Amino acid sequence: MRRDLMDILACPVCKGPLSLAVEREQDDEVLQGSLSCARCQETYPIEDGIPNLLPPLQAA
Repeated sequence: MRRDLMDILACPVCKGPLSLAVEREQDDEVLQGSLSCARCQETYPIEDGIPNLLPPLQAA
């Protein structure tokens, strides 16, 4: 994931801003890490440079 995507990404649950935590980076590309929302406390993983921004499943 490129860092400049942070300018356009928002939490899919509450539309709040996301914070980036980098675990592994290469050439300005985040390969491993997470995105987190302070507003609703959701966390979204970044694996192999791809952020998984699917909202969590709701319990029935």
